[in-house]
Amino acid sequence: MRDTIFALASGSLGCGVAVVRVSGPRAKDVCVDFSGKVIPAGSVAYRPIRDPRDGELIDNALVLFFQAPRSFTGEDCLEFQLHGSRAVVSRLFVALAADSGCRLAEPGEFIRRAFENDKLPLTSVEGIADLIDARTEVQRRQALSQAGGHLADQSAVWRGCLMEALSLLEAEIDFADEGDAPSGVMPQVLFLLGGLLGQLDLALQQSSRGERIRSGFRIVLAGHPNAGKSSLMNALVRRDVAIVSEHEGTTRDVIEVEFDLGGFSVIIADTAGLRDAQDPVEALGVERSRREIERADLILWLEEAVSGDCVPSAKFADVLLIGTKMDLAFDKPMWADACISAKTGFGIDALFSLIEARARQRLSGEPPLITNLRQKACVEGAARHLRDAMAHENDALELVAEDLRCASGQLESLMGRIEVEDILGSIFSRFCIGK
Repeated sequence: MRDTIFALASGSLGCGVAVVRVSGPRAKDVCVDFSGKVIPAGSVAYRPIRDPRDGELIDNALVLFFQAPRSFTGEDCLEFQLHGSRAVVSRLFVALAADSGCRLAEPGEFIRRAFENDKLPLTSVEGIADLIDARTEVQRRQALSQAGGHLADQSAVWRGCLMEALSLLEAEIDFADEGDAPSGVMPQVLFLLGGLLGQLDLALQQSSRGERIRSGFRIVLAGHPNAGKSSLMNALVRRDVAIVSEHEGTTRDVIEVEFDLGGFSVIIADTAGLRDAQDPVEALGVERSRREIERADLILWLEEAVSGDCVPSAKFADVLLIGTKMDLAFDKPMWADACISAKTGFGIDALFSLIEARARQRLSGEPPLITNLRQKACVEGAARHLRDAMAHENDALELVAEDLRCASGQLESLMGRIEVEDILGSIFSRFCIGK
């Protein structure tokens, strides 16, 4: 018989209320042993909670009981809502651990049981994990959409289309000798697959936006040494995180800070000035700077405003040219998209607005279906098998059918119905004990 697990499901102790969750086959017995009576499923009762071993009062608490399968985990589930004292919760844990068949839950074990009992698809599990980690409003909306089954529902539609195409093929393959069997189904199958492939490709095109929202919009401050990158970094995050010096090459490593900009998670990175460095340590910093630039979503290329021209050392996909040290200049240079003075604060608010507009342009819209690399890999696999199937249109129908089965397998893996244990372990380990 599966163990009955328990854990603290609320926040840090030393609080008003603590929620202790119990799930498993002994949940109903635990309810009777600790509260003295059966609590009707779906109801709440205020009861004294006593240690079954000696009858000592632990606390007075609200007790809720949820009968399988109508619970979060799909098992019998019990909740104690007690005073949020460390001593109270510790005393309850000691008593629960002494109960035969009960043990402390492992990280993510409650939500894993919900997944294993078909209460949640794997994409919703990932959405809940992202919702717990959400730091901005946009991340919250995206995670809530995923947790609510946005991708799971669409995947069911995709798989239904696959099954329709596969049933047409298999009917012709299996009953080709019977007079009333369908024949010449390939044009209809190709029509179904073409529409489905278009939907998958659209979802994949939007996947980069989902990953940026989830992990943060990356902005890199780049330019030649002593262009004012570290000063701008401190001005943007409104605290001293980077060393500012008149000496060139002070910044040797990448410094990152994450902050909320208009509801978007933004990661800004200060990098070493780009030049042919002779010092081996500075050269290593310059190399790291180049790697950061390659993976940035937006480059802020900094040049002193008094410079007659601004020529970035490479071509970037998305770049804003920033004139710095405006306190030393007479006028805005023609090449600059924005001008600032970190010393006086001139132009900083305008630059904030410009960055926010660029992030909003790249990230706004309805929550995308695909929000992480695992989901993207599964959908890419399904799309690849669909293209293989369409390429086999003039070959044996059995080959087309096998490609469609492989595509269906990729969608099954997306939902977690076909998955290897190490991937599942990695996903559920993201959760804390009690979730």
